[in-house]
Amino acid sequence: MEPLTTAAIAIGSIIATKALEKTGEKVSEALWDKTGKFIVTLKKQSPHTVTAIEKAPEQPLDYGKAVVEVESAAIANPEVNQAMQDLALLTENNPPSNLAEILKEIKAAVEKSQQSYPSSFTQNIEKAINAAQNQTIDQRGSTFNI
Repeated sequence: MEPLTTAAIAIGSIIATKALEKTGEKVSEALWDKTGKFIVTLKKQSPHTVTAIEKAPEQPLDYGKAVVEVESAAIANPEVNQAMQDLALLTENNPPSNLAEILKEIKAAVEKSQQSYPSSFTQNIEKAINAAQNQTIDQRGSTFNI
């Protein structure tokens, strides 16, 4: 999957994890660890992006800008790229319950953005939304194909 989509899924994972914590829902230790590692590595490359992501949803996040900044950080830094890939892969296999909703917000924001995104981005985000919506207790059959 292209880096833009992976970046969107990683951002969605951070926001989903944070939102679940606030409601008192448990987040898997693995998701918590991968989210933390991604934030730490991204903060080294792009601290202002991490600050903006961490303030969401209390302060509106420009998802289109955040996706591009995360993608740029991943291209520039292999450590950020690996942490982003690891988080997205874990999210693929065990998405948070609210991920589909957050990915819909990201997709809508990106579509309204003035920037041009490849058509594959929208298609891949749609696949990720569908996979996250269709999750059941047995999640082995649902994939985003990252």
